Amino acid sequence: MFPREVVSAGPIVLRLPAEGDADAVTRACSDPEIARFIPLIPSPYTRSEALEWITVVTPDAWKAGGAHFVIADRTTGEMLGAIGLRPPNRYGDGEVGYWLAPRARGRGVATTALRALAGWAFAHGLARMTLRAEVENIASQSVARRGGFALEGVQRGAQAGRDGSRTDLAAFARLATDSGEPITPPLPFLPGGHPGGALTDGVVRLTPLTAADADAWHTLTNVPDVVRHRVPPRPITWTEARERCRYAGHRWFAGQRADLAIRDAETGALAGDIQLAGIIPPLGQAMVGYSLHPGFRGRGLVTRAVNLLVEWAFANTSLGRIVAGTDPANTASHRVLERAGFTREHLAKGLLPGPDGTRVDDLQWVRLRP
Repeated sequence: MFPREVVSAGPIVLRLPAEGDADAVTRACSDPEIARFIPLIPSPYTRSEALEWITVVTPDAWKAGGAHFVIADRTTGEMLGAIGLRPPNRYGDGEVGYWLAPRARGRGVATTALRALAGWAFAHGLARMTLRAEVENIASQSVARRGGFALEGVQRGAQAGRDGSRTDLAAFARLATDSGEPITPPLPFLPGGHPGGALTDGVVRLTPLTAADADAWHTLTNVPDVVRHRVPPRPITWTEARERCRYAGHRWFAGQRADLAIRDAETGALAGDIQLAGIIPPLGQAMVGYSLHPGFRGRGLVTRAVNLLVEWAFANTSLGRIVAGTDPANTASHRVLERAGFTREHLAKGLLPGPDGTRVDDLQWVRLRP
């Protein structure tokens, strides 16, 4: 059993909820983002539900061996959010969850609270603390890393949505023996952070793919010549397109790949896509790939996009070598790479799967860190 006490953490304290917090809890839990990512919280949320959480749910959690705290401003006492720990299982593992009122976000409050709760729980005998966040909830995943939690993988269909659907959760954990130091993401986000970050030269704008791009990206990926040059060369279903776009932020965060939309800087229309994939940290190497909708071709947009992404990668990562592969007959793609500073490296015979079980050659290119 954990002691019912106040946990101090710099500008905040973790304290037990009081009935006087009911209005603040009601306002916070009416936030659409909380309703979106925490389906167990009722929506719409009422004051009576806040009082039940304070007077019934929280005391029951403590009695069962867990811990529920309000996150409050140390100086003013203002309720900023909540954080809780489920009762540890027989192996000494506990799961943490938290939410913040909208006005408290962007100030490091959640990270401070998470680090404080973890240190307190480990000091009282907890062996392992887990944390799970919906795959699209990049803000919560970032809090986990800053709190010293390591990404362990994705649990498929691990959370039930309000509509009965199942959603995937990114799983993190921190051990009592871990240092607790922040874990730097393998691939930094663009200026402005994900999903709001962007790269632009005034003509094109690169933004991370999100679920909102699924329809436009699906249309792009099924343009006949785009399909022909894909590996493997087959159409993408709408379900696959939606998953790629939904997962883009998490895969970037995990250092697996960066998927971006190429946009017309003036109109914001999705003109194409570009990826940094095949990332091999020990070699300092990654692969760039791209496609463009026919309606935007002939304006040099892809060359601009490749230059933006490659120059950002060299300036912000340890990558020293960016490679690209092309169909030997795709002269338009060859010109893009030449204009973007790539040189031909070699022809890999029969490297890629082609249509109907065939194998096709791949003309490979490289650009090195200056």
